Amino acid sequence: MIGMGKSISHTAASMSYGMNQEKESEIIHSQFLAGETPREITEEFKVIQEQNELCRKNTLSFVLSPTIEDGRKLERERLKEMTERFLKEMNLKQYQAVAFVHRDKEHVHVHLYANRINFQGKAYNDSFIGKRSQQVAERVAKQMDLTTVREAQQEKLYRMQHVRSEIQKIHEKVMARDRPRDFDQYIKSMEQNNVKVIPSINRQNQLQGFRFEYKGTNLKGSEVHRSMSMGRIARQMNFERNMAQRIAKDKSMQLLGRTVNVPTSLTQTIIKKTIKLAIKVVRDTGIGI
Repeated sequence: MIGMGKSISHTAASMSYGMNQEKESEIIHSQFLAGETPREITEEFKVIQEQNELCRKNTLSFVLSPTIEDGRKLERERLKEMTERFLKEMNLKQYQAVAFVHRDKEHVHVHLYANRINFQGKAYNDSFIGKRSQQVAERVAKQMDLTTVREAQQEKLYRMQHVRSEIQKIHEKVMARDRPRDFDQYIKSMEQNNVKVIPSINRQNQLQGFRFEYKGTNLKGSEVHRSMSMGRIARQMNFERNMAQRIAKDKSMQLLGRTVNVPTSLTQTIIKKTIKLAIKVVRDTGIGI
């Protein structure tokens, strides 16, 4: 679960957003309040806030976001419990507060608003409120056996490492088995193995590299593995001599049905690779010896 918090001055607008019916919102918690509409709740906040006119950002705004998986399982009562625990840990149980749940997206989350001014007219200390919100959300998640931010990050990292490894293995298989002679063949072979290769082309129509999309993850080649940058992929290919010469002369190539410019570094890599292949052919066949 992620917790975010800050002090705000636009109480009415935030309340209206929290109660937005288009987001399938409903009040799941209310304390020291009689009103049920954004306007009524804002007016009740103002009655207390008028005791401390020096405090401009006089409302605390929080967002509590369980993971998508946890959010699917949390019913109204559990979301209410989560909110109440958060308020207790933040020492806000004696302040006016209201919480709305939003279910309009796959990611269920709670918007919580608390009056920063207490009934004695004193302002709540909002120093490091963002950091404290994160720490308290972590504690509440542990108390309720929900996924913490750290656990979610570790799970994401593990999943990412697994995806990277799978993409790299598919790449190596394609290079060894299909021996592509240009980027078009490489892209086609990768797609046959469920990896979508997306060329990165800048505004000058110059090829910059490739991104790899697999199992909902989109990564740059260098993020998958250092051997999968554009230049290193080119080194592993078997470009035909005539094609390499055209690329060197025109500083461009055909890619997925369109002409794109290629950087000098890629041109040099392709030419060097072609020369090495030619030398290897001479050595293997004895031609010219």
